[in-house]
Amino acid sequence: MPDPTTLSIPAEPQPRSFNLSGPRESDDARLPARGDLAHIDLAGRIFVPHYAVPMAHVATRAAPVVASPQVGACPVGSLNEGDMFDVLDFSGGFAWGCAPGGMAGYVASDALKAMA
Repeated sequence: MPDPTTLSIPAEPQPRSFNLSGPRESDDARLPARGDLAHIDLAGRIFVPHYAVPMAHVATRAAPVVASPQVGACPVGSLNEGDMFDVLDFSGGFAWGCAPGGMAGYVASDALKAMA
């Protein structure tokens, strides 16, 4: 049995090392997640600084869904007039979000109308 009059000092814990090399892009382009923002349903699965609740929109015309928010970007799919698109962010004339079925990307903002 240890002597209760002596103080036992535990060994100093070894320092932990974490590699925080910056935001990690999702490996699956279909997931509505990017380095700074993700769909609220991905909380607990993908770590990003912010999560957003989607805003339901409908396509007012046919429009491409592209990989980046710039004219001429690589298309990843398309929307037809009347298709649903859940918007997570608006910036620079583009809406970023996802369509039902898992297609995530950017759509021209003027091709979408908010659902009532």
